[in-house]
Amino acid sequence: MPKLKTHRGAAKRIRLTKTGKVKRNKAYKSHILNKKSRKRKRDLRKGTYATSADEKNLKQLIPYK
Repeated sequence: MPKLKTHRGAAKRIRLTKTGKVKRNKAYKSHILNKKSRKRKRDLRKGTYATSADEKNLKQLIPYK
């Protein structure tokens, strides 16, 4: 069976932690920032973890770990 290829778009957006969780960036930070509060924009800088419902599908896109 051939090697599985990594989905390059997903590899640029998500990472796997050592414990196996999927870490991702937050959306809604690129434009229309003047109506968002400082607190909201500050919180958007931080990453977050993917939900357990999405975790299985995201791990299939990055098979190297």
